[in-house]
Amino acid sequence: MQGPSDHLKVCSQGYTCCSQEMEEKYSQQSKHDFRNAVTELSNHLQNMFSSRYKKFDEFFKELLENAEKSLNNMFVRTYGRLYMQNSELFKDLFVELKRYYVGGNVNLEEMLNEFWARLLERMFRLVNPQYHFTDEYLECVSKYTEQLKPFGDVPRKLKLQVTRAFVAARTFAQGLAVARDVISKVSAVNPTPQGTRALLKMMYCPHCRGLVSVKPCYNYCFNVMRGCLANQGDLDAEWNIFMDSMLLVAERLEGPFNIESVMDPIDVKISDAIMNMQENSMQVSQKVFQGCGQPKTLAQGRAARSVSESGFTARFRPYNPEERPTTAAGTSLDRLVTDVKEKLKQAKKFWSSLPGNICNDEKMSVGTVNENECWNGSAKSRYDFAVTGNGLASQVNNPEVEVDITKPDMVIRRQIMALRVMTNKLKNAYSGNDVDFIDISEESSGEESGSGCELQQCSPEFEFNATEVTGSSNKSDKTVNTSAATRSGLSQAALLLSILFLAMQRQWR
Repeated sequence: MQGPSDHLKVCSQGYTCCSQEMEEKYSQQSKHDFRNAVTELSNHLQNMFSSRYKKFDEFFKELLENAEKSLNNMFVRTYGRLYMQNSELFKDLFVELKRYYVGGNVNLEEMLNEFWARLLERMFRLVNPQYHFTDEYLECVSKYTEQLKPFGDVPRKLKLQVTRAFVAARTFAQGLAVARDVISKVSAVNPTPQGTRALLKMMYCPHCRGLVSVKPCYNYCFNVMRGCLANQGDLDAEWNIFMDSMLLVAERLEGPFNIESVMDPIDVKISDAIMNMQENSMQVSQKVFQGCGQPKTLAQGRAARSVSESGFTARFRPYNPEERPTTAAGTSLDRLVTDVKEKLKQAKKFWSSLPGNICNDEKMSVGTVNENECWNGSAKSRYDFAVTGNGLASQVNNPEVEVDITKPDMVIRRQIMALRVMTNKLKNAYSGNDVDFIDISEESSGEESGSGCELQQCSPEFEFNATEVTGSSNKSDKTVNTSAATRSGLSQAALLLSILFLAMQRQWR
């Protein structure tokens, strides 16, 4: 039943079949419909970033686990008891690599330098078992790592490769998580009172006029959405720069910073370094003796006893490359990157396209057809106003939504800053420079959607006490099994050389 519409606040042109209570219900429904429209489009993109973050995170962690298992298996078969007596040195290497990836305060270059210095101490003892070395003497030995290059060029190359690959991998995974979290926050829209009026007028005022089947004109819908999503539109420029930076790092992951090509053969590279040390042991030892002094010779009885106690023999089964663990997470980095690059390209201009994509839904407007048979805000007729531009400042002349352009949405401004910070980190990672870790647990504000592995939750798995290691590493480094340190010099050197040479028959991959 129709009557005057004086009692209505928004739908007040002429006669109406709506009561004030119905108008209020329509107002609430229009807000609900608007939020659903934004959420439906945003959730698809958010879920994409969430699932890709999980895949990359799972891949990187499993890749590290596989590399550690591969090295352990190869070295156990190749070096046997010698390796097992010193295995904590290699275990510490992987503990630190894992800790770096999950956000630990690890300087990769310093950590790798420490690894090679500790390895030199161990190897120096093994190739000079006829001497007794004090802790102070071995500290002196480690200072010659850079100068003597006992491991050849392997440490320099590996340090460059590992640093670039891990920085790129960690930063890229963090970029996926930041994208996911930005979408989550920005898509949680709450229209202003002016926006709610415009939504009600567009969606349900025609119902009060009996025009239930008449849908809003496309450009009319566009203006309403541009006004209601004005702040989201301002995110677009920074978002596009962020997507471009992600694509650049993705290209690095495919090429020179490919963490898979670095970690997969790391066991062979370290074995090659050990081989270099063995081949140059005489020259290295002579230069160390010149710099650190002549060490004391062990008594013959102790040396003979240590040989028999060691039980070390040349019996070992050559490592079979086919036994290497399967590809991490059942995929490869190239496949993951190829997939995500397409998604990153599609995600560009998402925020500036959002109003149009909402209005393209047949539930929201008539589309670009029937321009004379649509609701223009007051009647079933053509909509004559021009479409306003994108972003907050452009809404000063929006004919449908009154927008205060002097009051930007602070939540969205914070997300713009978060994108800027992450973009800067991506640019550094692209150049091979280390970047600070972003703790996504703070950024996600307790969100559960694809929250991934936060440092506080993951660190116990890779827990590493820096103080404890500093104190105990010197002790463990200097207290290598006496039986290994007191063998006959020439026979042991020849034996170890033959074993290492056989081990290196495995192809460098």
